[in-house]
Amino acid sequence: MNQHQKLKIVNDPIYGFITIPNGLIYELIEHSYFQRLRRISQMGMSYLVYPGAHHTRFHHALGAMHLMQKAVQVLRLKGVVISEQEEEGLCVAILLHDIGHGPFSHAMEHSIVNNLSHERISLLFMERLNSLFNNRLTFAIEIFKNEYPRKFLNQLISSQLDVDRLDYLRRDSFYTGVPEGAVNSKRLITMLNVVDDKLVVEEKAIYSVEKFIVARRLMYWQVYLHKTSLVAEQLLVRVLKRAKELTNKGIELPASDALLFFLKNPVSVDSFTDEMLVTFSELDDYDIISALKSWSKDEDYVLQNLSKMILNRDLLKIKLKGKPFSQKKIDQEKNEFISRHKLSDHDASYFVFTGTVSNQAYNMEQETINLLTNRGKVIDVAKASDQLNLEALSKKVVKYYLCYPKSNY
Repeated sequence: MNQHQKLKIVNDPIYGFITIPNGLIYELIEHSYFQRLRRISQMGMSYLVYPGAHHTRFHHALGAMHLMQKAVQVLRLKGVVISEQEEEGLCVAILLHDIGHGPFSHAMEHSIVNNLSHERISLLFMERLNSLFNNRLTFAIEIFKNEYPRKFLNQLISSQLDVDRLDYLRRDSFYTGVPEGAVNSKRLITMLNVVDDKLVVEEKAIYSVEKFIVARRLMYWQVYLHKTSLVAEQLLVRVLKRAKELTNKGIELPASDALLFFLKNPVSVDSFTDEMLVTFSELDDYDIISALKSWSKDEDYVLQNLSKMILNRDLLKIKLKGKPFSQKKIDQEKNEFISRHKLSDHDASYFVFTGTVSNQAYNMEQETINLLTNRGKVIDVAKASDQLNLEALSKKVVKYYLCYPKSNY
C-alpha cells in the first residue's frame, strides 16, 4: 500500500470528515512546508481575548479545500464543465493559498520580511514546491495568479465571496464562540453558478449573502479588530522592531537560528532568495514565544517590558475614536511616561503610539458579488438587496487608536 493511501479522511470539528482527493494533495499536506502551518495560529493574538481561538492555518487550509470540493460538485451538477485537471488545480491552489503566512499570521506580516505580503510568499512557496513536485503545480499556480483563461476559477479562490472567506468566518466564529460570524457556507455554495465566465449566486440566496456581508462586518469589529487583540499585535510588531534595532547595534539576543537570520538581515521582495525561503519555512509561532520568554529577562528596558506585557497579558491601554487624537494628548501621555521612567523620546515611542484601523465589509468598487435573477439577469447584490444597509456597509469605516501605558506602570 502506498503511503498516501493510508490517509483518506481528516476529521474536522466544523464539517465532519474531509476527504483528501488524491495522492498529490496528500503529498503536499505531508510536506514540511505545509505541516509548518500547524504551528501558525489562524487568528494571531486573538486568543488573549477569546481563549478558544487557538486553531491554526492548517485547520483553515484543509477546511477551505473541503469547501472547494463541494463548490466543484455543485457547479458540475448545474452543467458547468470543470475538468479533473481544473479541479485538482483549484484544490491545490486553495490548499496552499495561506502557506506564506509568518508567525502569528497577519499580526507579524511585513515585520519579518519588509513589504512582502503573505500572498507573495505563498506564491514563492508554490513555485518552489512546483520544482520539487516535477511541475505538477503549474496549473494551480496559473489559477492562483489569475492567468488561467476561465476567470471564475480564480474567483472561487479570491473574491468577495470565495471559499477562503466562507471557511474562515465560520471557523473563527466556532473557535471564538462568537455566533455572529456563523455564515451558512453550505447554502451559499449550493446556490453558486457561473454566467459568462463569472461566478454568481442564485437570487433565492440573497438573504444568505446579506447575512454573510453583515457577519463579516461584525467579525471584524468584534473579533479581528478587537481593541485588546489590536494592542497585543501592535506590541508584537514593536518587540520585533526593538530586537532588530538592538541586533543592528551589535547586541546578541537569544533566539532561534531562523529568527536570528531575519533579525540580522534586512530582507525585501527584491532580495528574497530560495535560501531565505527555506529559512522562512523554519519560522513559526514557537520561535517568537520562545524569544519573548528569553527577552523578558533582557537588560534592555524596552525589549524586556514589551515582552513581559505580551507574555503576561498586561497590555497597554488603548482608546479608539472616530477622529485623530490631538498631538497634545499624545505628548501628554508620552511625557508622563518619560518622566516616570527617565526614558528617551525614542524609547518612549515604543509604549505611546497612534494608528488607524478600517473596516469595509463589502467593496462595490471591486469585483462585486453578483446575483442571478429568475429572469437570467446578473446584478450587484447591493443593488438587489431590499436592505439599504448593504450600500452603507460598502463604505470604509476608519477608527483611530491611541496606545499608552497604564498609570501604575
